[in-house]
Amino acid sequence: MISLFLVAFSIGIVGSFHCVGMCGPLALSLPLSQNSLMAKFSGALLYNAGRIVTYSAFGLVFGLIGQTAALFGFQQWLSIVAGAIILILILMPKKYTINRMVSGKATSFFTGLRNRLGLLFTQKNNSSLFVIGLLNGLLPCGLVYMAVAGAIAAGDVANSVMFMASFGLGTLPVMWSIAFFGNYVGVSVRQKIRRAYPFMMALMACLLILRGMGLGIPYVSPELNTQKTEVHGCCIKD
Repeated sequence: MISLFLVAFSIGIVGSFHCVGMCGPLALSLPLSQNSLMAKFSGALLYNAGRIVTYSAFGLVFGLIGQTAALFGFQQWLSIVAGAIILILILMPKKYTINRMVSGKATSFFTGLRNRLGLLFTQKNNSSLFVIGLLNGLLPCGLVYMAVAGAIAAGDVANSVMFMASFGLGTLPVMWSIAFFGNYVGVSVRQKIRRAYPFMMALMACLLILRGMGLGIPYVSPELNTQKTEVHGCCIKD
């Protein structure tokens, strides 16, 4: 599982440059206090802490799904399916991206969420910054959905929470820097780093598939538990 946590953290780091275009404007317009550097520092940290808490909550919820699947013996197949879904999403044409597929009641929910965020931006206090981070973590994001697929295949709730927390911590350096320093990363640099994003996602997908295959490779593809449960009956003698 250590390898999966490292991949989740790495995806967070690389994917955060992808998030600059999506969440960058929101981070740049945060109602941070300008009274002191410490107040600005802590405000940016609170915002990102809110995001990580939401991601960890995703790990808790979807970890229960993965743990239930494991109890019924479906964990290995779930890991393979999650990896296959990630590969399909990577290869999917841009016009069929997840964000464009969201519609109906989900659209109403996200519209209400954005309206709530707009109200919070008028309040300059630490609690509003933390809540902005919490709600920002709920906004539709293909990167987060792919991380959730990995969390489901983690096998139990604790591992799923750690997986999503690792992913969130990976996004912290870039997203905190944007909020604190402003949009300091040039467009050309961002474009170059974004090219590594599909490869990191493909790496996670391959790890999930290998893990599900149970090839006996330590840490990467542990051997399946083939131990059979023996049932002993009673003999009644006359």
